[in-house]
Amino acid sequence: MIEKRKKRKKIFYVPGMISLVLIPLICIVYFYTTDAFKVYGVIDLSMPNKGDFEKYEVETLRKYKTYKFNGNEFDDQKMLNEMRFYLRKLKKDKDTLNGIELQYALRTNYETFISTIDVLVLEDVASWVIFDNDIYVIANNNSPKKVKDTTHYKAMNCGTMDVMRQQAYLEQKNKKEEEALVFQKSYFAQKWQLIFCGYIGIVLINIFTLVKFNKNRNYNQK
Repeated sequence: MIEKRKKRKKIFYVPGMISLVLIPLICIVYFYTTDAFKVYGVIDLSMPNKGDFEKYEVETLRKYKTYKFNGNEFDDQKMLNEMRFYLRKLKKDKDTLNGIELQYALRTNYETFISTIDVLVLEDVASWVIFDNDIYVIANNNSPKKVKDTTHYKAMNCGTMDVMRQQAYLEQKNKKEEEALVFQKSYFAQKWQLIFCGYIGIVLINIFTLVKFNKNRNYNQK
């Protein structure tokens, strides 16, 4: 006679579900809360010395309207919006008499400073300069009348500029990739203890669950 096969109880491996589902979700949430996926950028700034600042009389070159950022988030945002609209007005009117002076206090947030720089770049102002704790903004430059040139010129292109432009692009791309790699290595070098502790925790949970499961199975068989 053929012996009837007994039905076995289904085994649900709980620690495996923790490893496959919960741990990745916890890691993703943690990385987002610590800005691990945030891409950092830079802005090129030129800081004039006192001699050049006084030589070109930047401080008296325009009649500046002053906007002060004191570190209060609500007030600074309000000031930033007012400055943006006034800047657009100066550009629209092609005003070459008035300008904007941005003053930063000791408690001004770094984010506020970057936001003002973003406004100046996005609005494509003619000129602006940083000196001490202030930024002087000139919305429009005095543009002299162009004299018609009757001379005819012929341009010669030997391809050097294209090669130089391509080389500069590749160098910039490689530099960004190297900076991203260095940042990733430094980040994981700082967080290796946390990752190691998480791994040890998973191993201990698995061992504990397997031991407990085997004890229960041996007990049921008896």
